[in-house]
Amino acid sequence: MTASAFTLGIALLHLLGMFAAMHAVMYTRTPQGAIGWALGLLLLPYVTLLPYLYLGSSRFLGYRVGHRPLPRSVSAAADTLAIDSGCTRFAAISALQGRPFRGGHKLRLLINGEAAFDVMLAAMAAAEHCLLVQFFIIHDDALGRRLQQILLERAAAGVQVCVLFDGIGSHALPRHYVDTLRAGGVAIHRFATHRWRNRLQLNFRNHRKIVVVDGARAFVGGLNVGDEYLGLKPPLAPWRDTQLELQGPAVADLQQLFADDWQWITGTRPPLLPSPPCDGNATALVVASGPADLQETGSLFFAAAINAARQRVWLSTPYYVPDHAVRAALQLAVLRGVDVRVLIPVRPDHHTVFLASTLHAYHAVRTGIRVFRYQPGFLHQKALLIDSDSAAIGSMNLDSRSFRLNFEVAALAVDPAFAADVATMLTEDFRHARAVDEREYRDAPYLRRVAMHVARLFDPLL
Repeated sequence: MTASAFTLGIALLHLLGMFAAMHAVMYTRTPQGAIGWALGLLLLPYVTLLPYLYLGSSRFLGYRVGHRPLPRSVSAAADTLAIDSGCTRFAAISALQGRPFRGGHKLRLLINGEAAFDVMLAAMAAAEHCLLVQFFIIHDDALGRRLQQILLERAAAGVQVCVLFDGIGSHALPRHYVDTLRAGGVAIHRFATHRWRNRLQLNFRNHRKIVVVDGARAFVGGLNVGDEYLGLKPPLAPWRDTQLELQGPAVADLQQLFADDWQWITGTRPPLLPSPPCDGNATALVVASGPADLQETGSLFFAAAINAARQRVWLSTPYYVPDHAVRAALQLAVLRGVDVRVLIPVRPDHHTVFLASTLHAYHAVRTGIRVFRYQPGFLHQKALLIDSDSAAIGSMNLDSRSFRLNFEVAALAVDPAFAADVATMLTEDFRHARAVDEREYRDAPYLRRVAMHVARLFDPLL
């Protein structure tokens, strides 16, 4: 390469970097992110231009998030059921989702992988008409093959089986696993940013875990399909996680959410069955969020729920990297006299996130938030308990990825009996946890503390 060609190439890269920097200033969600990208693109475009193509966009274009109206026969029946009066303090979350809380639900906590998958796989095996299955991760291991066999059996029995998995989360899933299912009559697709406007965006992931059986039973939570979720893979074993089983009107909302994702990928609608009534008493709302939302739904959900608390906020999350809104909500709750506790892992599965979480835990403890590290194994559950009557279980972590970059789902229930079950579960978790104090940060080696602060610079991507 001649010197003039080299010089021309450098000039072209700086020109492209300038245009990319203008794009970053216009469209990056936060001022800090805009400054970081703009400076990098202007000063070092040969280093930052390619990462910006993959990581810079903050919007998932073309996907219209939000549930379409339920059939009148379903919504009318649901509207006649009693609604818990405690829902009024979560009115902002209901408005954010564009649908009301609905009564008449049965809810059941499924604690840890073995118990949860025993129930979920049995429910799938009993499907008679339609089976909708969506996971962020599916592995071709013992658990993955159990799922595969059930899906093939149901398809052979004439059940319409639709499966979605995330293309990045399930990057290790071999092609023959998918081909075997398709050959057996299972409709299975990879959720991917396959439209041209999003083709380069590795940031956007579908982190939802949804199973709907015959429109009557649904499951949401933190579990994916892999032996590690059964606690079979050290050093993270035992694996602590939670799933929620629902029956009632909210099942129709979960079907619709699956249908939105399915239509984005296939251009068609999956079969949707009416959700039959059940004799439950719980009030529930499905909370869906994603990078196509007009507002930052994930962050707003947590902030609104925490701001509604008057006695207690207990949080369990594997990744504690709160944004300013959620951090402020937690601090204000402490100032109101609320019992604020956060449960996080003692072992890392992603070291950068763990370092950032450790620094955030230090700042949290200094403001009166009580932080605990779960000792027996890796903590992956996503649970939120508000006062004595409300709780949420889902796929949402307490980090910017769940707030802004991932498609997520949770079920918020207002029901004293269910909240008591969650409180019992979390009380047992806290019994196996160690309180974090300021010494965890202060006594760490200097270079490790530096690494924590460097990791925090990547909060918007974690």
